[in-house]
Amino acid sequence: MRLRHFLLIGFLVFGSLINAQEIKKNFIEVTGVAEMEVEPDEIIFNIGIKGDNKNQLADNEKQLFEILKSNGVKNEDIKFISMYQNMYSKVKVFTKNLQFKVTKKTDVGNLFESLNQKWVTTINISEIKNTKIADFRKTVKVNALKAAKEKADYLLESIGKKAGMPLEITEIEDYTSDTILPMNFRSKVANIQMEAADANVDYSFDNIDNIKLKYSIKTKYEIL
Repeated sequence: MRLRHFLLIGFLVFGSLINAQEIKKNFIEVTGVAEMEVEPDEIIFNIGIKGDNKNQLADNEKQLFEILKSNGVKNEDIKFISMYQNMYSKVKVFTKNLQFKVTKKTDVGNLFESLNQKWVTTINISEIKNTKIADFRKTVKVNALKAAKEKADYLLESIGKKAGMPLEITEIEDYTSDTILPMNFRSKVANIQMEAADANVDYSFDNIDNIKLKYSIKTKYEIL
């Protein structure tokens, strides 16, 4: 029994020495940063419509669907958000809010011109997206890790050392969004009723800021 205890203690001490040696390894800590700009390929709009009564609201909604469909917006890309009836106003107003999605195939300028109707109360951007954003995120993260390794290599090379195995890799999300809403575009589409008649306003995808992705990866490499 006593021998077993000694053996057990010996293993524990040996294991502790190994851990202590691993902890005391010389290392370099660096941070790699990578960025990418991605062009949006989808825009999701919120739209508000009104009617003096339920029947008129229904007719206006039907007309809205016809306009959207004629401009290439699919039924599955149109969603109901909310409906409201002002019972306390002298003039009863029925309103409805919907959401629709357009792609690069959509002639956004022509669509907005068609939506310049008295029963359209507001149109604004809800989201700006890219359908392949997940793949782009992976690419940026990999590039950030490569940048960290490259930094460790040239720093250690300057003192005659080399980077060994990575001891620790930590992901830092600086800024990333697949639903970015650029401020310079928000003001242009805040109220389409006011600006749809302006022929100089460009509502195409070319007038939207790119989605910006930025990732940082902090790493520790063993010094050889």
